[in-house]
Amino acid sequence: MTEQNTWDLSPMYADAAQWRQDLTASQSLAEELIAMKGSITKSAANLLAALHINDALGEKISALFVYAKMNFDQNMADKTAKDIYESADSAYTLIMEKLAFFEPELLTMSKNDFERFVQEEPKLALYEFLISELLAKKAHIFDTRTEEILSKLGALGNSFEKIYDDLSVNDIIYPQIKAPNGQMITVDNNNYAVALSNPQRSFRAEYFNTLLNIYGQHINTLTSIYYGSVKNDVFVAKSRQYTSARAMALSGDHVDEAVYDNLISTVRAHTQPLQEYMALRKEKLGLEAIHFYDLFVPLVADVDRQYTYEEAQELVLNATAVLGKDYTDVLKEAFANRWIDVYPAKNKATGAYAIDAYGYHPYSLLNFTGTLNDVFTVAHELGHVMHSYYSNQHQPFVYADYSIFTAEVASTVNEQLLFAYLYQHSRSDDEKALLLCNQLDNIRSTLYRQTLFADFEYQTHQLVEQGLPLLPDNLCDIYENLYRIYHGDDFVIDDTLRYEWARIPHFYRAFYVYQYATGVSAAVSIAKGLLSDKPEAVKNYRAFLTKGGSDYPIELLKIAGVDMATPTAIVDTLGEFQVMLKQLKSLLA
Repeated sequence: MTEQNTWDLSPMYADAAQWRQDLTASQSLAEELIAMKGSITKSAANLLAALHINDALGEKISALFVYAKMNFDQNMADKTAKDIYESADSAYTLIMEKLAFFEPELLTMSKNDFERFVQEEPKLALYEFLISELLAKKAHIFDTRTEEILSKLGALGNSFEKIYDDLSVNDIIYPQIKAPNGQMITVDNNNYAVALSNPQRSFRAEYFNTLLNIYGQHINTLTSIYYGSVKNDVFVAKSRQYTSARAMALSGDHVDEAVYDNLISTVRAHTQPLQEYMALRKEKLGLEAIHFYDLFVPLVADVDRQYTYEEAQELVLNATAVLGKDYTDVLKEAFANRWIDVYPAKNKATGAYAIDAYGYHPYSLLNFTGTLNDVFTVAHELGHVMHSYYSNQHQPFVYADYSIFTAEVASTVNEQLLFAYLYQHSRSDDEKALLLCNQLDNIRSTLYRQTLFADFEYQTHQLVEQGLPLLPDNLCDIYENLYRIYHGDDFVIDDTLRYEWARIPHFYRAFYVYQYATGVSAAVSIAKGLLSDKPEAVKNYRAFLTKGGSDYPIELLKIAGVDMATPTAIVDTLGEFQVMLKQLKSLLA
């Protein structure tokens, strides 16, 4: 691994000393804002000054945290990097506690007050959407003292996820079993994907059942942790006078609960293609019955070619060329100027992500090993990079950040474009079949599976809101029933699969996972338009990339030609699933 394939963080901070100077500066900015407490809405000039300080503080905190995280993630054994990271986290928590008064004080204004201030100070017009968003939540935000208490309760509520992590990552002792290559392998979540794609079925079954049985052995504790988390969601929602925990979770993005209901009802009404795919897997793998641990093994053998990082770069550039030369020129700059930390390394963080701080170019972490999935990961993470790049270029700080609801769209659009390019240039039917399998599995895991998860957490929260307890058996029963609904009667539900809900960490961020399903639906619909040779499709999508969080996400996606308030994009994506399944059946006939 050469320096060229690692991050250059010097554009942000030259060293730890410079970072600490900025940390001190952020604390000074926070004190400036605290000094204005009680006077922020007394005049247009005060309001503008406070909002400017708040923006400057936000920019500083963003840069401090992003640098600290990246600096730590590239070498997690570096004690100085760890100290910086923990200092950033502590400073952020303390500043947020001190500024708990800020939103309640802004809410002492009415809409008419703000409009009058804008007349006096036209520069305040920039904040019109921000203030309108805040005023829309006015009924759910209280006085400073109450907000301080709710802020601390929020931190306490987050401890359920920490308890879950401590149990599942630090305290559970995972056993070892013998892999087909004769080596011992630890049965944990780190080895999960590799183990379940192994061609030896007896090993897959042993691995899966061993892992899920571990969660079964702790199911009472895991139920209590999850129950506590759900009760906290419900308590905070009631305290803030929302009709439900789901309503509170969706309100931040101004997403109507009908969007969530549309997703579940539409996917439930289109489970037949998924069940046909299960049947095809069963047939082509020569199985008498299909189990969960049969869903990941490749259907197509001997086409698992390796790619160099340079090949991956070229493929991504070619696939995204439809978006314009200026788009691919920025990608080339990212490749050439060390925006990306590419290869696995000792003590480096695992996985992949994109990250950015306003005023600086975005960065991405990869752990590239040359698989086809790694090539798709390059495309995915650079989709995030480009979304952030264009948002930061075209939006002021206050609107540059985009919501989770739109966050996965640009990344998944890039994946769709890469799939189309690879499929068009594939050299054999086996390569085409492999690509189709990957696409079908992506939609299965992102649209069908995440909707099943969303279905589960909606039901569990409803039970608690009705005053009913969450017990191990009823949680497992709900989960098993959902598998029957989505996967059909021919899919074998092992006793251990009933415990699977207990290994899903996303459930500790309530009503989050549905956005993966809506995101992939929007992306498939957008990519279809981009590949249809309609110039307005590219123009509209490129406009969407520049909008950041300057409007509600449903409205922003309309710019790209997708209305997620209707089931259309979901139906279109499920239709694409059917078309690809038909193509795969033809290739494998």
